[in-house]
Amino acid sequence: MPALQALVFDAYGTLYDVYSVAARAEALFPGKGAALAQLWRTKQLEYSWLRSLMGTYADFNVVTEQALRYALAALKLEAPAGANAAAVDVTQSLMAQYVHLTPYPEVPAALAQLGQGTTSQGAPAQRRKLAILSNGAPDTLGALVENSGLAHHFDAVLSVDSERIFKPDMRIYQLAERSLGLARQHIGFVSSNCWDAIGAATYGFTVFWINRTGAPLDLHGRAPDHVIGSLDQIAPLLT
Repeated sequence: MPALQALVFDAYGTLYDVYSVAARAEALFPGKGAALAQLWRTKQLEYSWLRSLMGTYADFNVVTEQALRYALAALKLEAPAGANAAAVDVTQSLMAQYVHLTPYPEVPAALAQLGQGTTSQGAPAQRRKLAILSNGAPDTLGALVENSGLAHHFDAVLSVDSERIFKPDMRIYQLAERSLGLARQHIGFVSSNCWDAIGAATYGFTVFWINRTGAPLDLHGRAPDHVIGSLDQIAPLLT
């Protein structure tokens, strides 16, 4: 493995559990929380890809709300357009969870370890840069990182919003190179989303795919360099 001077992380599903919204969804709609969270996430990703293909970019807050409204309507949990005050309140209540997503349990300690850097002999070395590269809108993403207490780990929190297109467009991975001032061969990329991991690998990063569910590998591009089960399994691969 080449010496990695920086690690770049996806946020949603990688550092933060997007399905932690299910608790609030379940409180609002008993017996439907898990189904709502799953369909919401599925449509959120689908809408981001469709908007990229169609050239109709809107920031991730818009995409997320539209996906939520679809999921609520599909599961018959509110009027499709949020036509009454109760429906609007439900939508706002669920959207608010996106700045309070729960980090996966191993994330704080793993980030602290990954930022230290080591020499080949295991002695302390120059600190490794850490960054987030996310589809998230800047305001929501920034609030999430601050609210979770993880902001001090990162040298940069990067949003696709500056490029007005979503991952896995190659221009987004280039954004990490420009922002960190490093060539791609010195950057490791970490994502739990296989499509994102393949996109980053295709771009030329060293990629760690966090496959928490044991899913099969997608076959549409270059495979990730490493397949692991959680964030804390990266550090031993770097020594």
